[in-house]
Amino acid sequence: MRRLVVLGCALATVVRAAGAQLAATEWSVGVTTVAARYTFWGAGLELARRPSGQVRGAVAAAAGARDRQAAVRLDATAQFVVTPSARTGVTLSGGLGLAYAGARHTRGAAWATAQLGAETAAGRRRGWFVEVGLGGGLRVAAGWRWRSFPSWW
Repeated sequence: MRRLVVLGCALATVVRAAGAQLAATEWSVGVTTVAARYTFWGAGLELARRPSGQVRGAVAAAAGARDRQAAVRLDATAQFVVTPSARTGVTLSGGLGLAYAGARHTRGAAWATAQLGAETAAGRRRGWFVEVGLGGGLRVAAGWRWRSFPSWW
């Protein structure tokens, strides 16, 4: 009976290790523009975490101008990454979130957002990205992304 319990524990450990998902921390730098009743453009930073599997949580901040006034746009999104461990090709993603935009001498506003994205294979350490979304207008962002993976990757 003891051998059966040990064998069961060993098997559970092997199955759990085989199903281990690739975690990653990501940093991005890029440009963002939003076209609506107003036009926003700016440079931004993003920090994202893929704790495991295909889910990515991200926060982004872009500083720039809206109708010739200093402005900021903040985004927080939950994203689904289609092929998170791909080392070649293009990886697609989609997400939902919240955004806030404000400008000097203008009342800020918040929106629910939806986005689609494409990036260099998500299993590589760095590469380009492009995102298109809705929320406060049509949002387009593009830039460069760096990723940190576990040492075994």
